[in-house]
Amino acid sequence: MIRFSAFRWGAVLAAALCVLAPAARSHEAPSPPAPAPTAAPPAQTLFVDARVFDGRAATPAAGVHVLVENNRIAKISATPIAVGPGATVIQAAGRTLMPGLIDAHTHVMMSEISQPAALTADIGFLNIVAARGAEAMLMRGFTTVRDVGGPSFGLKRAIDRGITVGPRIYPSGAFLSQTGGHGDFRLPNEVPRESNAPLSFHERIGVGAIADGTEQVILRAREQLRQGASQLKLMAGGGVASPYDPLDVTQYTEEEFRAAVVAAENWGTYVTVHAYTPRAIQSALRAGVKCIEHGQLMDEPTAKMIADKGAWLSLQPFLDDEDANPMTGESRVKQLQMVAGTDTAYRLARKYRIRTAFGTDTLFDPSLGARQGKQLAKLVRWYTPAEILKMATADNAELLALSGPRNPYPGKLGVVEEGALADLLLVEGDPLKDIALLADPARNFVVIMKDGKVYKNAVR
Repeated sequence: MIRFSAFRWGAVLAAALCVLAPAARSHEAPSPPAPAPTAAPPAQTLFVDARVFDGRAATPAAGVHVLVENNRIAKISATPIAVGPGATVIQAAGRTLMPGLIDAHTHVMMSEISQPAALTADIGFLNIVAARGAEAMLMRGFTTVRDVGGPSFGLKRAIDRGITVGPRIYPSGAFLSQTGGHGDFRLPNEVPRESNAPLSFHERIGVGAIADGTEQVILRAREQLRQGASQLKLMAGGGVASPYDPLDVTQYTEEEFRAAVVAAENWGTYVTVHAYTPRAIQSALRAGVKCIEHGQLMDEPTAKMIADKGAWLSLQPFLDDEDANPMTGESRVKQLQMVAGTDTAYRLARKYRIRTAFGTDTLFDPSLGARQGKQLAKLVRWYTPAEILKMATADNAELLALSGPRNPYPGKLGVVEEGALADLLLVEGDPLKDIALLADPARNFVVIMKDGKVYKNAVR
């Protein structure tokens, strides 16, 4: 005989009532549906009466009104635009409204710190220093940067989440280098490396990755893509700051380049390489590399090959002046050899109509980063102000878009047009006539907006 306790009978009765309750209510009038929640009105910022450089046209449009809703440009009109209550209205009063600037060659984790510190300091310290530098970069009007080597994934994430302030970052992660290449900063006593030896410090924190042979290149390339790289960076030739490689040496074979290219293409993105010399550049291009960083020592056949391949040249205005990265000893000798080719490289880029990007590549000295806009204005030696502004906005944005589905910020950058992401600068004066305005952003950039948020508003 089965016996039930009072507790168990109570549980059975409660379950039965739950089953019968819907049937008992079936004859009742249905409850009215709950009202749909009211959508919050979009956050609006209206620029009134601006002179607009849209990122492309050499002549700005005057008397234009631009409405930003949330993080996108919602409307551009020659007639007044009505806004809702609570909108921020900025009287441009004929000032120039233009896209935020883009730097296509940065190392955000290493620009504010000395080279020895960058290769030895605790990663937490590096992140804190880099965060300060990233905020300063945004306040110079650079709303987007492409980071082509360094452990910037964490900083990017913190900026994107609003934990700290800085530009959009397109990260490459650790740059890939062969043994003895431009990214090999190990101590002499760390070579030869035994098969079970630990990684060097700069490899462990993600500054660079030593990879020899196609299998290691594939492995290290996939690791960076796994971590969130929007593009891959390899070292194709000798460098100035690296201790073991003369400037003329060629690094990596075409098979090794091709391994990285296939790994990137499998993820829908591309490879860019550090290269100065014709042989290094040509070897990389034959393997399918889409972008060359630097190129100062290229010759005419190499320039023509870059143009014929439709590749990009990310070129920096390296000169032997106050904006040069600080170098001593053998690195200083290599630096002088490299900067001697800058003028020729820009001349060839113009002659062959190479798709050219602007970048600074300032390292190991915070005072150099502070002259970021001055570096851009320096391009007036080779380009008109309109060409310079287009290069640092719409053209650089086109290069960033090569990352395809790995683009961390889907949407149009580098332009002022409806539907584009709202990265905007309001400039006191007309940089299309006076490009030197960019060299003093603290004075001349009166409004700085990134992703629809105003970070500076000095309009009275």
